[in-house]
Amino acid sequence: MDEQQMELVELVDEEGNPTQFQHLMTLEHKDQKYVLLCDADEDIEGEDGETESAVYILRIAQDEAGEDCYVTVEDEELLDEVFEKFMELAGQEDEGEA
Repeated sequence: MDEQQMELVELVDEEGNPTQFQHLMTLEHKDQKYVLLCDADEDIEGEDGETESAVYILRIAQDEAGEDCYVTVEDEELLDEVFEKFMELAGQEDEGEA
């Protein structure tokens, strides 16, 4: 995907530092919505020499004002389930582009 098509999301950490993330996908799993992001500026070299990015999975919740906010997911099993669903859906999108 070229940078013009890339949807960027800016998140601010506890210290007020902004970080740009690329929005990969929003999906629903077990009646909850999740957003999958990767760091827009950081690539990681995988075992096979291919460039990869870490994927961040955050649950979408509502704050007191009813606004969407992102919540860290601590449950490793749930993270694995959401990531597997992401990979399955991403594979289906790739097949549709071919």
